[in-house]
Amino acid sequence: MTVLSRNPRIIVALDYPSAAPALDLVSGLDPASCRLKVGKEMFTRLGPGFVEKLVGKGFDVFLDLKFHDIPNTVAAACAAAADLGVWMVNVHASGGSKMMMAARERLESLSHRPLLIAVTILTSLGEKDIAEIGFSGAPADNVIRLARLTADSGLDGIVCSPLEAAEVRPLVGPEFLLVTPGVRPASAVQDDQKRVMTPLNALNNGADLLVIGRPITAADDPQASLDRIQQEIAGFCGAQS
Repeated sequence: MTVLSRNPRIIVALDYPSAAPALDLVSGLDPASCRLKVGKEMFTRLGPGFVEKLVGKGFDVFLDLKFHDIPNTVAAACAAAADLGVWMVNVHASGGSKMMMAARERLESLSHRPLLIAVTILTSLGEKDIAEIGFSGAPADNVIRLARLTADSGLDGIVCSPLEAAEVRPLVGPEFLLVTPGVRPASAVQDDQKRVMTPLNALNNGADLLVIGRPITAADDPQASLDRIQQEIAGFCGAQS
């Protein structure tokens, strides 16, 4: 059974078009100081072997492919991810409880069980965007509804905006993981994320794990940028350990 460890809290998003710059970045990072996220572009370009290479370097890898399909297909995909040795994998909560439970049950039968979390509402979507796809109410209303569904389906946590974490936390309890993209140091540009928050404020709001990409990976000195964020949240992490 995978331990629900909160530390290290920073997950570095490896959003690169090729392996070389990603591996160059990773070579300068300590697996004890951060985790890594591999998303759709890198996985599509570089395949499972790249993920296994990162795992082999000692990193916890979050395979962020957001599976959303019929229950059997999603369950099989999650099992395939587990075979790569990943630490965490995700699905879309909007796939429904049958899909999420099928994935959870498949992973529970394995000797190595990655954490299984669900995406609620993408942080790039505002109220007009979610109305366009047929969801009524504000983003927070939908995040809360999908968070409850995910918890009832027995998953380990959700992906949500840090702005909604404070509302979700009391509904799901302290052990349920809240993984938050849309985290930016105060000095960073927001890019295409609409619902954002600084790392320390996100943790104070109830977040457990912080997905941070360009403020680290696009920095002139990525390790120095990571170190500054670690210093920013050190007081919170020390108080929680």
